[in-house]
Amino acid sequence: MVKHKVQKPRITVLGVGNILYSDEGIGVRVIEYLRENFQFPDNVDVVDGGVLGMNLMGIITATDHLIIVDAVQNRNEPGTLYRMADEQIPRRILAKNSLHQVDMVEVLTLCRMVDKEPTVVVVGVEPADIRTLGIELTPVVHSRKKDLAGMVLDELKRLGIDCPGKQVV
Repeated sequence: MVKHKVQKPRITVLGVGNILYSDEGIGVRVIEYLRENFQFPDNVDVVDGGVLGMNLMGIITATDHLIIVDAVQNRNEPGTLYRMADEQIPRRILAKNSLHQVDMVEVLTLCRMVDKEPTVVVVGVEPADIRTLGIELTPVVHSRKKDLAGMVLDELKRLGIDCPGKQVV
């Protein structure tokens, strides 16, 4: 009897945002934190998508499950955490009107057209400031960085992925 190797689903954790505009960079900052503190199996890519926009299409079409980490303007208190999946994701959240103009709706629409659309979950935090030029997060958003990273790890657990912390030497 020939056993076939079961292909593990490809999972991408994608942090987007512009680190030059305070809280706009939270997605990238969470990716940095995850890479520094956790180990990920071979089928999980943890990607700094920065402000790449349409250049992310190749990454997105190559994945089965996409977890986007970003600042989410939803007109709530700064520091409010969000989790949205598939149809729960308002098009206005994916169509960024911020300074880096990453239009995820357009990217995902093109992925759908080539029949390579992953399941999508957005985890994010309400920013306090995305307009001030500066590389530091505001205190309220900085205080939620580990919580947001925890939400990413929870999403991975939902997909059957355990990501142990790295050993401190």
